[in-house]
Amino acid sequence: MTLNEIAAELVAGCREGREQENLHKLYHPEAVSVEGADMTGQGAAVTGVEAILGKHAWWAGAHEIHGIETIGPFTHAPDKFAVIFDMDVTNKESGQRITGKEVAIYHVTDGKIVKEEFFYGT
Repeated sequence: MTLNEIAAELVAGCREGREQENLHKLYHPEAVSVEGADMTGQGAAVTGVEAILGKHAWWAGAHEIHGIETIGPFTHAPDKFAVIFDMDVTNKESGQRITGKEVAIYHVTDGKIVKEEFFYGT
């Protein structure tokens, strides 16, 4: 797949609830996911599709999702693209409702996502 095809499919998958399917389809098996902070107690970075799936499961379990808008993709040839996530969620543990944007940068090598990085608004 080309950079544009990968970017478009990732965004479509997010909008259509196919994130897990796309992790297996679009990501290198040893892809790295880096958060701006340690959210899960595993560290800010995790390696491998299974660890990223675990991070997704943690997120879904820890938050009530009221809405997430996926904006983009924004490509930066030859090997990167960005997506903005505009989120409205409630943290189940604290009850705090959180709204805000997150920017994700995806790095692509040989037709697979090899790294994703997340940046949060302040």
